[in-house]
Amino acid sequence: MRRSADFGAAVRGGRRAGRTTLVAHLAVPSDPPPAAADAAVLAGFVVSKAVGPAVVRTAVKRRLRHLVRDRLDLLPAGSRLVVRALPAAATADSATLGADLDSALRKLLR
Repeated sequence: MRRSADFGAAVRGGRRAGRTTLVAHLAVPSDPPPAAADAAVLAGFVVSKAVGPAVVRTAVKRRLRHLVRDRLDLLPAGSRLVVRALPAAATADSATLGADLDSALRKLLR
C-alpha cells in the first residue's frame, strides 16, 4: 500500500491485534466480487519516529517486510494488512518480531 487512504481504510475498517513489538490491522473484504478471488493481498508498514532514528526505522521496516512476505499466503484474497511497529521493535530480534506477527495474525484470522 502506498496511499494514506488505503492505510486509513485498513485501520478504520479492520480488526486490530496488539503485541509487545507491533500492532497489526487486517481489513478483509466482506463481500468480494467474483473477480476478487485472485485479488492481491496488500500490506503496509508504519514505523514512526518513536521507534528510533532513521537507520533503526529502516532496519525495522525491512525486517517486518521480510517477515510479512512469508505470511501473505495465509491471508484471504483482497485483504489489506497494516503493521505498525512499536518502540520495542527497535531492540527486538527477528525471531521475536516473527513470533509477535504470527500471534497477531492468528488472532486476526479467527
